Amino acid sequence: MARFWVCAAGAGFFLALLVLHSRFGGAPVLRKFSFQISWRTKEILYRLDVGWPKRPEYFTGTTFCVAIDSLSGLVYVAQRGDNIPKVLVFTEDGYFLRSWNYTVDTPHGIFAASTLHEQSVWITDVGSGSYGHTIKKYNSFGDLVQVLGTPGKKGTGLNPLQFDNPAELYVEDTGDIYIVDGDGGLNNRLIKLSQDFMVLWLHGERGTGPAKFNIPHSVTVDSTDRVWVADRGNKRIQVFDKDTGEWLGAWDNCFTEEGPSSVRFTPDGKYVIIGQLNLSRLLLVAAPPVGSIGNCSVISTIQLADQVLPHLLDVSGKTGAIYVAEIGANRLNEYLKAS
Repeated sequence: MARFWVCAAGAGFFLALLVLHSRFGGAPVLRKFSFQISWRTKEILYRLDVGWPKRPEYFTGTTFCVAIDSLSGLVYVAQRGDNIPKVLVFTEDGYFLRSWNYTVDTPHGIFAASTLHEQSVWITDVGSGSYGHTIKKYNSFGDLVQVLGTPGKKGTGLNPLQFDNPAELYVEDTGDIYIVDGDGGLNNRLIKLSQDFMVLWLHGERGTGPAKFNIPHSVTVDSTDRVWVADRGNKRIQVFDKDTGEWLGAWDNCFTEEGPSSVRFTPDGKYVIIGQLNLSRLLLVAAPPVGSIGNCSVISTIQLADQVLPHLLDVSGKTGAIYVAEIGANRLNEYLKAS
């Protein structure tokens, strides 16, 4: 019996040495081993809200994207399908309010940019019809306000501005717009536009090097003036200075199995929430401090059911709840903070 306890203590001590050695400069094999151990033992930070929405039968198509207007407490969901409303509007509590289907062909990304003076909803349209290859601004009731790009015509031009399968955008309170253009189309670029739609800076080349892309799929801006891009085809996240466009670094160590499809921050700025489509998984990653990008460090995961396929997500600025558009499940789900 004494020999058993000695062996058990020795095994525990050896495991502790492996973790410490891998964390503080050990061999790559040991680092991978430590990462897998810590991945599996992290606490659960979010849970599925099984009561959201109140009536899921409103989802009649394939849900591709979601945007939260925390100022008004509204959730906008865009779905694809024939003869169905393309945009559904819910309250954050899950009650259905209205729907609209004007001038939307095939939605891919959606963003709610609301201030005290204006409520707006932006949609990236990747359709091949007369409204496709554009980014469109609507008011909260679905009235078309602005069109960026050449409707129905894909292209690479900047004057006039053209898109080919624009994936997603992020709009700041200042009106500046960040666009990732290239969900498998001609373009693989990140564009920053001013509020009057002038190009401020651009990274626009396909490749694997810094500031080059292969299917840039999602974009967001953090509270420290950094732009984060889910470079899906290259299995990494790239980070840029929002004012100058300077490349600041990249994360690739978390994406050996699959690249990121979506990226957002929690309201407190502590975590980066990253979706992985084909793995049906969300990662909660520690946000790096100012002046350092470092490596991706997973704090917790949310493993969804097989074939749920989380495409794009958004986060409530009030509650911190995560809303996930799931193209495999044909619905939107809400994940609440566990504590």
